[in-house]
Amino acid sequence: MSGELYGLLGLLVVLAMILVRVPVGAALGITGLLGYMAMDGWRNAGLVAGQTSSYLVAEDAYGLTVVPLFILMGVVATKSGMSGDLYRAANALFSGLRGALAMGTIGACAGFGAICGSSLATAATMSRVSIPEMRKYGYDEALATGTVASGGTLGILIPPSVILIFYAIIAEASVPELFAAALLPGLALAALHVLVIAIIGKLWPERLPKMPGLAWVDRLKPIAGLWKIALLFAIAVGGIYLGIFSPTEAAAVSALCAILIAVFTRSLDWAGFRTCVGETVSATAMLFFIVLGAFMFKEFMVLTQLPNAVTDIFGAGELHPWLVVLLMLVVYLILGCFLDGLSMILITVPVFLPLAEGIGYDKVWFGIFVVVVAEVGLITPPVGMNIFVIRAQMPDIRLGAVYRGIVPFLFADAALISLLVLIPGLALWLPRLLY
Repeated sequence: MSGELYGLLGLLVVLAMILVRVPVGAALGITGLLGYMAMDGWRNAGLVAGQTSSYLVAEDAYGLTVVPLFILMGVVATKSGMSGDLYRAANALFSGLRGALAMGTIGACAGFGAICGSSLATAATMSRVSIPEMRKYGYDEALATGTVASGGTLGILIPPSVILIFYAIIAEASVPELFAAALLPGLALAALHVLVIAIIGKLWPERLPKMPGLAWVDRLKPIAGLWKIALLFAIAVGGIYLGIFSPTEAAAVSALCAILIAVFTRSLDWAGFRTCVGETVSATAMLFFIVLGAFMFKEFMVLTQLPNAVTDIFGAGELHPWLVVLLMLVVYLILGCFLDGLSMILITVPVFLPLAEGIGYDKVWFGIFVVVVAEVGLITPPVGMNIFVIRAQMPDIRLGAVYRGIVPFLFADAALISLLVLIPGLALWLPRLLY
């Protein structure tokens, strides 16, 4: 059997294992190890597995410490009630507009994503904060849940983003450049979501009640309460952009600041802090186990030469780069129906990144493209992880209502994907300016 066939078989085995609920890290690692063993013998497979494992604790992997530090910052911010402050400020900013609570939810999701970096955490937190308020004021149930589900996807795009960090690890790309590249698309997607809500309010006003506006003086107090989040964002992202901190240093300082803010504002006690540390350790262990499996699977893919074969096939066909991107988009949308965003990236990047670079696309641009497409997978059936997170928080809401609420926001995602393909500078302008 040729190496390319081994690679295709490996991809199918991974997908099959994940579909029968084998943990992602185990599926990637087992497939990679057994595939390498079948092609190059058990001794070499064992050496590669050992080298991969040692890399995670080696001095060269110091940059991986950014992951638990950013997770700790997000967990502390969540437990200390910063999400509530953010929601109140966003609502005050949009007050007086039809659909102000929904628009405020999108703004809160974008802001919380900037200090959390997780779509699922953003959706879970904002569903508890915002859906009861929207239902209280008579918002359409489907639209309320759809707003939170789609707004939650901003958590993996607006920096600092954990999924971008893992893409950087797999693609050997620069974390600061990826963070810079994600900022404008993230803000553009948030604006497109708000525009969708405004259009719905114009066409179907009965679905979005209009509440009395606040005087600007009354808006200042909740907006001023954003100083904690603004400080964390300035350290975590601004410090990286300005070259003051490395990503790891920025993550460490911002995590420490989050803890100090929570302590001095008396929003987190010792028991709460221990809970935050426990959740951080648990999440980090799970993610690093996935990374270990992904590295082994990547070594197997390199050995099979499948990425090079895919590049050669598309190159021989002389397909237009846009058509190649469209085909990759179709693959990601199909996978998004069954896999979460991180799984999609870890499985496909070793195959698709060489293809994207071979047709002239930058690896930083491709990272943003992949994350945006992965966002769509988080809100598409039959899996749609954000949808099930909201369903778990609000079990009295029918699943069909959540799916209906998602549909309008898919147009915003489609618009951003089109902009990224037509105008690559949307993602590349800021990193080229800064670096």
